[in-house]
Amino acid sequence: MSDSGFSLRIAQQDDLPAIVAIYNSTVASRMVTADTEPVSVSSRQAWFDAHQPERRPLWVAEDRDGNMAGWLSFSDFYGRPAYGATAEVSIYLDASRRGQGLGRYLLQQAIAHAPQIGVNTLLGFIFGHNGPSLGLFAALGFERWGNLPRVAVLDGVERDLVILGRHLTKPAE
Repeated sequence: MSDSGFSLRIAQQDDLPAIVAIYNSTVASRMVTADTEPVSVSSRQAWFDAHQPERRPLWVAEDRDGNMAGWLSFSDFYGRPAYGATAEVSIYLDASRRGQGLGRYLLQQAIAHAPQIGVNTLLGFIFGHNGPSLGLFAALGFERWGNLPRVAVLDGVERDLVILGRHLTKPAE
């Protein structure tokens, strides 16, 4: 998969340090993750292993020079069989790539690919104060399905978690 000078591929084990570095680059902003301290590569191994290409892929986006620009993951929602056709999608971008359309490209690719892995509903869990991410998901047809007020505390500030969702198939008649 490629577009706009970026290519997508399934993440490999040796990508994990760069994936974690991009993730950790968002911690200090208090906009993207509920982690309040950087995570270690070893602490993310089980998470990495849970991403299987045929069901819950983890993609990395690379620029023309082969540098990782960001990543996208599909993750199980709630872990019970009846929710198997629903996945949470997460997007993390290298700081130098934010605001350049890569997030939109990744989310578009996730929407297009989801039915191929048996997913008909995508969810995004986004802090209520993360305007850019809320705007991106809304622009691609996600609707606000839930608001969990003041469930996260970041540096003493209570923050909302917004649940955005999009059905990719029409309901059965």
